[in-house]
Amino acid sequence: MSAITTHFWKVRLKAGSIHFAISVLIAVLAAALVFGLWYPYPYREISGGRELFSIVVIVDVLLGPLITLAIFNPSKSRRELRLDLLTVALLQLSALGYGMWTVFVARPVHMVFEYDRFRIVHAVDIPPELLSRTPPNLAALPTMGPTLLSLRPFVNADEQMNATMIALEGISLSAQPGLWQPYADAKSEIWKASKPISELKTRFSNQAAEIDALIASTGRRPETLAYLPLVGRQSFWTVFFDPISGEMIAYMPLDSF
Repeated sequence: MSAITTHFWKVRLKAGSIHFAISVLIAVLAAALVFGLWYPYPYREISGGRELFSIVVIVDVLLGPLITLAIFNPSKSRRELRLDLLTVALLQLSALGYGMWTVFVARPVHMVFEYDRFRIVHAVDIPPELLSRTPPNLAALPTMGPTLLSLRPFVNADEQMNATMIALEGISLSAQPGLWQPYADAKSEIWKASKPISELKTRFSNQAAEIDALIASTGRRPETLAYLPLVGRQSFWTVFFDPISGEMIAYMPLDSF
């Protein structure tokens, strides 16, 4: 390999490496936003935030630097190089913007106590035409992270029938804003619906040690906690909580229905 060719590839690799470093930095900042705000634990696991963001990062972090490595030519004029790099940057930022928007609109917005279970509701789950029914003291689509809500009792049999029919069409009760109420308003119902940890360990005796280890990590005693099923986007988990205060304590990827 001639000295000219060696220099050519050194310059090209340097340009690609710099672009890669910048892309990684941007990805880290994006990750802080996604996992620190929109998909905090356990939502990053239950709602598929990690998978969605991984696709965005892989495409964005690798695509831009690879294009730079392919097109960067030190023999071009400074103007041509700037134009090429600007084009690549715009393409990369457009891809990142689209990916982040996809992650944003699919974000979890509420964890809702749904009478005998908890359900995670995502922004895309709520039909736009129902948003106007959101109680005035509640945020329909919070952008600063998921909130805790509960469902109020049905006013009458007709309302229950209408809500059930909407649910049968694919819009769960928890995704119907007209039924929402503050989480604290359902403390007594949460206490009544709660199930003892001893029951869970009996049902899943082969995972009793894992359950004990998880509870021990919280510093709480099993008899002070209760559990209920948690419905996610494509999976079922179990949530451990204080049955008196309703405080969420821990989560486990265990289908306890």
